[in-house]
Amino acid sequence: MISVGILGASGYAGSELLRLAAGHPELDVRLAGAESQAGTPVAELYPNLASAYPDLVFTEATAADCDGLDLVFLGLPHGLSQAIVPRLRGRVKWIVDAAADFRLKDPSLYVEWYGQEHPAPELLAEAAYGIPELFRDELAGADLVAVAGCYPTGAALALAPFVRNGLVEPSAIVDAASGLSGAGRPPKPHTTFAAASENMTAYGLLDHRHTPEIEQATGAQVLFTPHLVPMTRGILSTVYAAPVPGASRADLLSCLADTYAGEPFIVVDDRIPQTKAVAGSNCAHLTVRHDGRTGRLLVISAIDNLVKGTSGQAIQCANVLAGLPETTGLPTTGLLP
Repeated sequence: MISVGILGASGYAGSELLRLAAGHPELDVRLAGAESQAGTPVAELYPNLASAYPDLVFTEATAADCDGLDLVFLGLPHGLSQAIVPRLRGRVKWIVDAAADFRLKDPSLYVEWYGQEHPAPELLAEAAYGIPELFRDELAGADLVAVAGCYPTGAALALAPFVRNGLVEPSAIVDAASGLSGAGRPPKPHTTFAAASENMTAYGLLDHRHTPEIEQATGAQVLFTPHLVPMTRGILSTVYAAPVPGASRADLLSCLADTYAGEPFIVVDDRIPQTKAVAGSNCAHLTVRHDGRTGRLLVISAIDNLVKGTSGQAIQCANVLAGLPETTGLPTTGLLP
């Protein structure tokens, strides 16, 4: 068994890690760190986890408390991983961080997009980027993984294959709609029922922090506009790109299927992706169209922001690190109805 600690375990990413780890045959959760909920039984905050963790209690865990663990997942708010990762290295075998703290390779981007200097820039080059289907080679032999963000995952799975194969111009528009769980567990004015019900709104216009990560993951300049929609889980990403001169329609339409052939968590077909179909699963559903009238390429992806967009992908990365089949402990079917 792989001994596991989760720091930031009381947030939605942490609770989803707990849920998925409970069904994983090789993960043994021994520590659930959550400073804000220290002393609270896991089953009290998340009754859905009561049968799996009847005696587990959230604690004020520190790096020293992780000594001897094989694997530590971090589900902390942005900025906190930057301080704790240097202290964790050498204490544990693998660190899988679900925050944005080590995703960007260029430290100047943290100043530009997050308004702060990165305190451990030397680690940025060492952190593997966590979308296995696109960056699997980086994961081999890594001890630190920066799991991709939810929006970047949906956008990169849709766009990166076309950029890598030279089929589209390296510039695209990404419109993405997310469920409210992407905003985290603590209540916010715009995520209350009264504010979110029967409402759809765009936010982060021109300056959303996931923009440079999408550009890094896809190799394209993007105009990214996220939206909040009144659902709990899911991200539907719609990507528009211009094919390069000479790109055949057949090549454009077959690119996704060829790229993801044999990938157990990727479904590519003519059906229009829908968030409900991937809810609770670690799968991404994708489709592609070429519009002969405008000459544009249209790619759509659907993921569960808490699973393939965060915690499921974190476990998928951990499976790679541990030499396990990537599908171990991860659901491939969604919840319908």
